[in-house]
Amino acid sequence: MGETVNKKVIWTVRDVLKWTSEYLRTKGCDSPRLDSELLLTHALGVNRLRLFLDYDRPLSDKERKKYRELVRRRASREPVALITGKKEFWSLEITVNPGVLIPRPETEILVEVVLDQCKTLTGCSVLEIGCGSGAVFCAISSERHDIELYACDISLCALSCASINASVSSSVNRVYIFASDLLESVRSGPVFDIIFSNPPYIPSSLIDNLEPEIREFEPYCALDGGVDGLATIRRLISASRNCLKPKGNLILEIGDQQSEEVERLLKLNDFSEIRTYTDLSGKIRVLKAVL
Repeated sequence: MGETVNKKVIWTVRDVLKWTSEYLRTKGCDSPRLDSELLLTHALGVNRLRLFLDYDRPLSDKERKKYRELVRRRASREPVALITGKKEFWSLEITVNPGVLIPRPETEILVEVVLDQCKTLTGCSVLEIGCGSGAVFCAISSERHDIELYACDISLCALSCASINASVSSSVNRVYIFASDLLESVRSGPVFDIIFSNPPYIPSSLIDNLEPEIREFEPYCALDGGVDGLATIRRLISASRNCLKPKGNLILEIGDQQSEEVERLLKLNDFSEIRTYTDLSGKIRVLKAVL
């Protein structure tokens, strides 16, 4: 593969992308072509447009060596986002590390619902519980510059990552990040107009069945929702009652087939006006309730 000049094989951008795509496909990667392109842009320090414009550019031995190491890591099913240290979310480039969940497209629904609830509020106070990388609050703050945003996480590694992402956004002075196990570090009282979260919601027994990209490389504590997946959600619903203003909103991302039980828990804790939001596959992904 590749053009031969004086018995030396010349590998072009086109050649390595074709070979890598086929190789990653044999390793079970879901999007081998996209993965190949993202890894090569990272290795070369260029964007994807530049990559396409330079399809016939030969790669140096040094460039090939660097790319080969990235491909080796992806072939072991390490997520591309952890290899490159970044992930696009809401058209933002989010820094990620092994201590946070990699932002997923379906979580953009959570952003949409929070923003929709903020439409009628001026200068509202919003708290994200379990902020992880900070992708969600960064997306929200990029759209609304009048929101007073607070974000917490129990993981110091996650808080460090969230702080990095906040520091590169224009909203750094409007996001207050702190350590807390759910709402334990928040004073009781009607403080927030909106509390939202993408909490751990995967039943413990199902984690070993997840794709290796998730079960082997993402933080277990951010995945494990206990026996039925709702251990953290139960605590969160109960605790949020003490911190929401009257008519305040609790907005939660949930797992597949959990909506009925979460609705029951919300009603038991005096929440009403419960509304569900589906993802592109038609599964209920987010619930909103009013206290």
